[in-house]
Amino acid sequence: MRRWFFLIALILVSIGNLFAQSGAYSEIDRMADQLEPQVIAWRRDFHQYPELSNREFKTAEKVAAHLRSLGLEVRTGVAATGVVGILRTGKPGPTIALRADMDALPVTERAPVPFASRVRDTYLDTDVGVMHACGHDTHMAMLMGAATVLTKMKGQLKGTVVFLFQPAEEGAPPGEKGGAGLMVEEGVLDNPKAEVVFGLHINAQTEVGMIRFKPGGTMAAADKFTIKVKGKQTHGSTPWTGIDPITVAAQIIQGLQMIVARQSDLTKEPAVISVGKITGGVRHNIIPEEAEMIGTIRTLDPEMQDLIHQKIKLTATNIAEASGATAIVDIERGVPVTFNSLELTQAMGPTMKRVAGEDNVVLTRAITGSEDFSFFANKVPGLFLFLGGMPKGKNPMEAAPHHTPDFYIDDSGMKLGVRLLCNLTVDYMNK
Repeated sequence: MRRWFFLIALILVSIGNLFAQSGAYSEIDRMADQLEPQVIAWRRDFHQYPELSNREFKTAEKVAAHLRSLGLEVRTGVAATGVVGILRTGKPGPTIALRADMDALPVTERAPVPFASRVRDTYLDTDVGVMHACGHDTHMAMLMGAATVLTKMKGQLKGTVVFLFQPAEEGAPPGEKGGAGLMVEEGVLDNPKAEVVFGLHINAQTEVGMIRFKPGGTMAAADKFTIKVKGKQTHGSTPWTGIDPITVAAQIIQGLQMIVARQSDLTKEPAVISVGKITGGVRHNIIPEEAEMIGTIRTLDPEMQDLIHQKIKLTATNIAEASGATAIVDIERGVPVTFNSLELTQAMGPTMKRVAGEDNVVLTRAITGSEDFSFFANKVPGLFLFLGGMPKGKNPMEAAPHHTPDFYIDDSGMKLGVRLLCNLTVDYMNK
């Protein structure tokens, strides 16, 4: 008899929880509707007054002021200019981190919007235009909206929510540290100790209302390599009296492509090796003593990453040796693979489908671009999702890519982002 009583009580509690969650979903939708004009206004303000990496001073002030107005615990100056807001419900439960990035790019805007950026700044000693050409303005606005909604729902939540406003996602200036890696070093996921982290990225080639995701490796690791080829200088008319580092460098470039084309298992994950710059020599009739090339390596699997690093060193040194030259290879590990936890992705699948509609949640391919959200997701299980920002009905092939002067995001896509962040939080709390 006591067993039956316990079972009935358990069923009643479960039904009560379902009704409570259903009420929370309705509350999120209602508040997201009300907040949409404010979220759009925040985004347009950030867009009109962008700031470069590790220089997000006024941006951080605006974010911090809003979080303080909500009554949250606020920490500033995190990883240079980052801001952290903490919502403590006072009830036991998980700590969930939600992340948005804040920095803009050295791009001069051409998008025909009334809130276009006219800001200019100095980047690498060059006067440049400054533009939110990757959607970080929308990321901040959506997370500020989610913070507003979740704070007002504090009585229905349990555990803790940490709002991470991260600087320098595009990379700190030379000689400086910054970004997600520095935030992790400074302990933003340790105090309070986060259990999971969620992040969104707006996408200019994905229609408003849609969510794209990929379990496992979703964005590539980005490593930098430098190869110095040392030969023997001579007159350009008598190349046989020297060792030409430029022709050796050309052979190495071809050899690097063979690593991807013939030595990497591309059925596992894609990989890219690109040489972005090659320098050598001072005039047309002198074969120089040295040539240098720099480039990027993009991988989505740690084992492939290690193997490709080995192959680059082996290829460059052996090709150089075959011509009597020497090659010095330096590989600098940068941003790791952005890896979506398989368990977390599966657990949050129903949330995505409920929020956006099943037909609007699309499994996507891996992207060879990189994201330093990976540092957070390497510390705790993470889920990084792509949110539609392209106007409905537009051809994705005609939409300007990210990091370009014509980059454009439709404001109407942000309400789904606010709802998604809030629903992910509520559902994980009640997992």
